[in-house]
Amino acid sequence: MQQYILALDQGTTSSRAILFGRAGQPVASSQHEYPQHFPQPGWVEHDALDIWHSQLACAREVLRQAGVQASQVAAIGIANQRETTVLWDRATGEPVARAIVWQDRRTAAMCDRLREEGKAAEIQERTGLEVDAYFSATKLQWLLAQVPGARERAERGELAFGTVDSWLVYRLCGRHVTDASNASRTMLFNLHTLRWDEALLALFDIPQGVLPEVVASSEVVGLAAEEWFGAAIPIAGIAGDQQAATFGQACHRKGLVKNTYGTGCFMLMHAGATPPRSHNRLLSTVGWTVNGATDYLLEGSVFMGGATVQWLRDGLRIIKQSQDVEALALSVPDSGGVMLVPAFTGLGAPHWDQYARGTIVGMTRGTTAAHIARAAVEAIAYQSAELLVSMQKDAACAVTEIRADGGAARNDLLMQFQADLLGVPVLRPRVTETTALGAAYLAGLAVGYWDSVDDIARQWQVERRFEPGMDAGRRAELMARWGRAVEHAKGWAQV
Repeated sequence: MQQYILALDQGTTSSRAILFGRAGQPVASSQHEYPQHFPQPGWVEHDALDIWHSQLACAREVLRQAGVQASQVAAIGIANQRETTVLWDRATGEPVARAIVWQDRRTAAMCDRLREEGKAAEIQERTGLEVDAYFSATKLQWLLAQVPGARERAERGELAFGTVDSWLVYRLCGRHVTDASNASRTMLFNLHTLRWDEALLALFDIPQGVLPEVVASSEVVGLAAEEWFGAAIPIAGIAGDQQAATFGQACHRKGLVKNTYGTGCFMLMHAGATPPRSHNRLLSTVGWTVNGATDYLLEGSVFMGGATVQWLRDGLRIIKQSQDVEALALSVPDSGGVMLVPAFTGLGAPHWDQYARGTIVGMTRGTTAAHIARAAVEAIAYQSAELLVSMQKDAACAVTEIRADGGAARNDLLMQFQADLLGVPVLRPRVTETTALGAAYLAGLAVGYWDSVDDIARQWQVERRFEPGMDAGRRAELMARWGRAVEHAKGWAQV
């Protein structure tokens, strides 16, 4: 009997696999970090084979942990870091270069030229995206130009491009596909027609033959080969990690909002059945396509969330493990006036400054590692608060609650400070791994493991509710101080 859904949650710094049961509860999980490569300032790369091997190892390990055979798994769902660009040989399945990660800034000057040429408005109208090095189009354009022979091979149909979902599906079953949620993050996909946009392919000089086929987020796209798990398993759900988390948080109707605290922070609002237009520098994106219907989301993206805590661990080495940051931050009553702007890879929404860089202001001789740790935790909340302000302007409606998830959502200090800054309750669900859960739900719906979206929405439960306790005057004072700190970080790499 098929009792489980296997979710592959491929993230920026680690790969994870979680096995879910019918009640939407994790049965077993496994997580492996893998190497990050920083060959030049502003460059961030992954070895796509590291991604594949770490993800396969997690998936096999989770089945072993649970004592589950592949024949007991009804389907596989995939959620993935978005925008990261992989280019590989169709015949051998080998990458032709390292993957260029979403955080990478090497194509910032290419984006500057597009704006100077007056292309930004057209691109936003077609794709719902800001012109930024964050997205896949300029990364792919760079690879085709810089990897010897890549353009000629791509034009002959020998190479395949994909975001990480495409790469994993190709390795698992040999099919070259992506879903609409991931396609909408490439800056090559038309939000209105839900097809690759010929005008944008011409603008970026991308051969059509290198692109994957676009499929629904919830449908069987192939069978994971028997060699990987001991039996063939349907691959039935695909979504970008933030869309998957929104689905897993049961934000299935217009106006519901979730914020994921992962490597970055991503606040998404369900915007209905038509693409929203942001006037406050947020993104319009496909949420998911299920049963022939496409839902759209309004998104604010912060590049450095939990990755800021990783920097404290790996860069400054003031903590040994990421979870140690809460105790260190709580050892002081506040940040002592310190503001840390973690613009290590530029600033995302609502600033979209490719040249901003990390900045610490307000330090004195009395500043300690604990104050910096507290400022780092608070920076995650400040950035998210900026997103909500923009989102409420675009939506022209009051947001009454935020559903929080991701690894850093387990930090009570962060969650309480976030509620204080937002002025609305922050709800943490019982299952905080909602990215994996959303992928599992999409896969389970496709194979009849769950009956309907309403069926899975009823499984969502609150573990803790954080109520705002800060008065409006103090909130405004802190946000104004944050705004001053951000101004110091802007444009730094251009100076």
